[in-house]
Amino acid sequence: MRVMGLDVGDKTIGIAISDSLLLTAQGKATLHRSDNTAAIRYLRTLVEEYDVHRIIIGNPLHMDGKPSRQGAKVMKFGQQLEKELRLPVVYWDERLTSVAAEEHLEEMGLNWRERRKHVDKIAAMFILQSYLNSLASPGVENQPQQ
Repeated sequence: MRVMGLDVGDKTIGIAISDSLLLTAQGKATLHRSDNTAAIRYLRTLVEEYDVHRIIIGNPLHMDGKPSRQGAKVMKFGQQLEKELRLPVVYWDERLTSVAAEEHLEEMGLNWRERRKHVDKIAAMFILQSYLNSLASPGVENQPQQ
């Protein structure tokens, strides 16, 4: 059984899936989002293909830890996803993951056009890897964010 990580935006959703040992996150795709129904249909195919049992969604908090306007949209999508797929959804702090993903891609030597194609997938990997690392860390709380 695996865990799926999502970086949910208004236009795209970056997707990552863990290995079966829950040690590493691998980027899968960036979904261009036209509507929630189509997005959830696609995510359902991945859930079934990879035997996903939990979904981790990046929670875009403000730098001071307070909820953001985008976070409300992400929560609404996450609630719909949880209802439709009947899987637990965990909201995970995603502050600075897109910045880190952008820096990672720049270090790889990709130009800005190429970085734009991959930044959401890499951000999803960072979100999921952070969650997976917390599972292996004794004393770290894995509580969903509200």
